[in-house]
Amino acid sequence: MAIASMVLGIVWIYWIGSILALIFGYVARNQIREHDESGVGMATAGIVLGWVGVGVLAVLFVGAFVSYMTS
Repeated sequence: MAIASMVLGIVWIYWIGSILALIFGYVARNQIREHDESGVGMATAGIVLGWVGVGVLAVLFVGAFVSYMTS
């Protein structure tokens, strides 16, 4: 799950990957805590990259909205 989160965070796939990276990252981090496994760094990277993707999407939506309102 941590690897999938990191890969989806890198790829983004029309921002659906960002949302999936967040979901997989949080699930992986909880599983890692429960079972005392490794992979916390990859899960965290997936979460961070997922939030970056969501942030970029939000900025694009705000920019498009402002552009539409001013024209």
